[in-house]
Amino acid sequence: MDSQVSNGSSLQDERITNLLVFGFLQNCSNYNFHKELEVLGRELPVPPAYLQEDHDDGLQTDGNRCSRFLDSEETDSESQEEIIQDIARQLAQIGDRMDHSIHPRVVNNLAMQFMNVNLSEEDRRKHLAAALEQVLQTYPKDMEREKTVLLLAMVLAKKVADHTPSLLRDVFRTTVNFINQNLLTYVRNLVRNEMD
Repeated sequence: MDSQVSNGSSLQDERITNLLVFGFLQNCSNYNFHKELEVLGRELPVPPAYLQEDHDDGLQTDGNRCSRFLDSEETDSESQEEIIQDIARQLAQIGDRMDHSIHPRVVNNLAMQFMNVNLSEEDRRKHLAAALEQVLQTYPKDMEREKTVLLLAMVLAKKVADHTPSLLRDVFRTTVNFINQNLLTYVRNLVRNEMD
């Protein structure tokens, strides 16, 4: 099986970005797409820790305790997932503060574009990029550009999904693809730096 997806990122990169965007959306305050996010979480290969806040100590539905041994790769993967969740939580806090700076007209226009079922994924990505450029022009430049673009892309995804919850899956996929295409090195470094 080929481990490269169409935009050149590996399946591992895709997983990291999925976890980051999902964790960001999950940790944002005040959103109207709880049900849609829960469904998306079941469709994505996200670890159970992302889907439940309270850990049940491995109690299974039949009442037995779950027992398994973790090899070092699984342990590394779990620690990476925890790091990504922490990064997502921090970014969501910053995103909540940035939320008000995005004009509702930009969100409405982007939501309208995503409602167009005839648009290709590439066209959706272009509309997301255009909306980001529009927002970036009015945004203070006191943060590094890659971090600002990453945050604003995820905030726009949240706002579009909040505007029209049924668009969550499409805006999520487009945002993940946009990040993998434009910010992959930044995201890799963000995770790598936190793991060190």
